[in-house]
Amino acid sequence: MDQPDGRPAHPHPQEPGGDPGATVGTPTAAGATVDPDAAARDPEGALVVVDVQNDFCPGGALAVPQGDRVVPVLNRWIDAFRRAGRVVVYTQDWHPQDHVSFRQRGGPWPPHCIQGTRGAAFHPDLLVQGTVFRKGFDADREAYSGFDGALARGETGVEPEVDLAGWLRQQGVRRLYVGGLATDYCVRATVLDGLREGFQVTVLVPAVRAVDVSPGDGRRALEEMQARGAVLAGGEAP
Repeated sequence: MDQPDGRPAHPHPQEPGGDPGATVGTPTAAGATVDPDAAARDPEGALVVVDVQNDFCPGGALAVPQGDRVVPVLNRWIDAFRRAGRVVVYTQDWHPQDHVSFRQRGGPWPPHCIQGTRGAAFHPDLLVQGTVFRKGFDADREAYSGFDGALARGETGVEPEVDLAGWLRQQGVRRLYVGGLATDYCVRATVLDGLREGFQVTVLVPAVRAVDVSPGDGRRALEEMQARGAVLAGGEAP
C-alpha cells in the first residue's frame, strides 16, 4: 500500500546491515526508559500493537527484517496492560483478494494479508488479549494507519461506523504507547495520525522494526515522529 507521499506502506524488504541483534532503523538513543508496569498504572493510557501479522514477519509475503523480534517485547507490555485492566488495541491489515495495492490491479505489491488467511493472522507467539481494528478492507481504498481502520466484528467482519479515534476517546484514553511493524510505514502513519487526533503518543523503540528500503528510513521516521511531538522511549530489547 502506498502512503500519500508516494512511499509504499509495505515494500519489499531489504536486509539492513549491522548487528543482527540490534534494533533495526532506530537511533542509538531512544530517550527515557519506560517500564511497562509503570505505564500500565496510567488510567488514561492504552497500548496500540500495529500489524504484527504473519505476512510482515520472516517468511511472510512482505516480511520486515527481524519483524518477529518485536513479539517478546510487546508481550510484556500486553501482559502488564491486561493485568492492570488497561486498553490494548491491535491493528490488522485485512485485504480482499482484489485490493487496489495488489499487482493484478496495477498496484506495486503481491497479495498479502488477505482476509481469513494465515498471512493476515497475528504472529502465533503474540498475546492477543484486546480489541482489534481492521484496515485496508475496502478493495478500492488504501489504508495504512490504524486510525483508518474499523472495529473488527467476529472472525472476518468489521463495523465501519466504529473508528479507532472515537472508540479510544469513549474508553477515556488520552495517551498511547505504540509498537509493531513497520517503523517507517504503518507505525509511523499510526503515530502521526494519533498525534493529529490529539493523543499523547510514546513510541516503544525496542518494540518496532523498520523496513529500511532506503538506508536510514527507520531512523528518519522516528526523528519525524519525535519532531511532531511523539516521545521515543527505550527499555528492554529482545
